[in-house]
Amino acid sequence: MATGRRTTIADIAARAGVSISAVSFALNGRPGVSETTRERVRRVARDLDWQPHTAARALGGAKAGSIGFVLNRPARTLGTESFFGDLISGIQLGLTGTHIGMTLLVARDADEELETYRDWWRGHRVDGVIVIDPRRDDERLRLLADLGMPSVIVGSHPSPAGAAPSVWIDDSDATDTVLRYLRALGHRRIAHVSGPPEFEHTALRIDRVRAFAGTDVDDRMESVPTDYSAEAGAAATRRLLSGATRPTAIVFDNDVLAVAGLGVASEMGVRVPQDVSIVSFDDSAMIRLVRPAITSLTRDTVELGQRAAVLLREQIESEVHLPSRPGPELTLSVRESTARAAP
Repeated sequence: MATGRRTTIADIAARAGVSISAVSFALNGRPGVSETTRERVRRVARDLDWQPHTAARALGGAKAGSIGFVLNRPARTLGTESFFGDLISGIQLGLTGTHIGMTLLVARDADEELETYRDWWRGHRVDGVIVIDPRRDDERLRLLADLGMPSVIVGSHPSPAGAAPSVWIDDSDATDTVLRYLRALGHRRIAHVSGPPEFEHTALRIDRVRAFAGTDVDDRMESVPTDYSAEAGAAATRRLLSGATRPTAIVFDNDVLAVAGLGVASEMGVRVPQDVSIVSFDDSAMIRLVRPAITSLTRDTVELGQRAAVLLREQIESEVHLPSRPGPELTLSVRESTARAAP
């Protein structure tokens, strides 16, 4: 009958036929034991399903063997946005073969995210974190710097010197790519259904839409913020298509918003792409399977997560901030949802 007693290093030492100090040296990667002994101890530890005690590891200065990732988004959006599943899959790929795990938490709000970082660092739960959705004047980045906690940002530009590095994709250039394509198709009335403006990548996109509108007196462009939910995307699209002067093209910040907008167009009898063209900043199976399939910016989000995990692993081992690195290149995948503007 199982007793529920936690396996200790004394149990491992008895099974492996070595001293307790040898077990400690072997499991913590310290010199003083041969590689043969080290491997035998590790094999016995696996057989006994031994797990390190977090507080003991902290006192001994050993690494936690895990990285942290907090998702601070409305729960209703997490189940529909493929971005997060792909990013997490990529992070796991970046940890393959390292025996490093990932600690994942879905936070209810910004305060819970901040408190999670404090708890993880104080409790020696993780060795570093990957941060998404950076904001301008981001309190999370200040806290992580104050804690001295290794971190990597998935962002829209390289980090400044002396700051936590980023794996970045240029959202300003991505926005220009979409707008230049729509203008080449003759569109001058373009709407942008965005995410929350406090996110840095959203703010960059909104800024580029405004700047692009200023390059031609005939351009009429506007951005409508949402919380990324299908409901908000549908409401924004309904409002845009109910106006006295409809946009001839709508750009959506993610695939959920784009599919919701496509549904509203069908509901209102607005033909896509004959009456309005639709473009998404995100690509996924969802927008490739709807009809018409939606033109989108395509990026390898799995590769993005993998690069972030690899950079974080290297940052944890480094005593100085590493340089930022570019993420995968974006390409415009043209599908059936875009066409020349009606004369």
